[in-house]
Amino acid sequence: MSYIQHKSEESVEDYLETIFVLSNRMPSVRSIDIATELGYSKPSVSIAMKNLKNRGYITTSEEGFIHLTEEGRKLASSTYERHTILCNWFISLGVSPETAAADACRVEHDISQESFDAIKKFISEHPVTP
Repeated sequence: MSYIQHKSEESVEDYLETIFVLSNRMPSVRSIDIATELGYSKPSVSIAMKNLKNRGYITTSEEGFIHLTEEGRKLASSTYERHTILCNWFISLGVSPETAAADACRVEHDISQESFDAIKKFISEHPVTP
């Protein structure tokens, strides 16, 4: 996979994760909500939503509400799980919450399933006590 393709896949995962998080926080999600959450322009988000729709990750209603498809929800949920587990693990290691969140956002896209599963197993076998 080329660098550009990799960055494109990261972007897809970030958008899907954002839709997933917003849909758990609010009754409906629109492009403007995603733009606000990510600090992106509305036109950039509109282009991304068209791409996600064409790839079968989202559907949109006539009112402009965005919904994850089963495939979109699966990828979003997986990305969110990686982010959450990695972020919490970094914090438990003494990393500041801000740095942990930023690092988790980068690592969540690149870590192999094998390594992520090993980290999850390690965390479950070695819980951090406060």
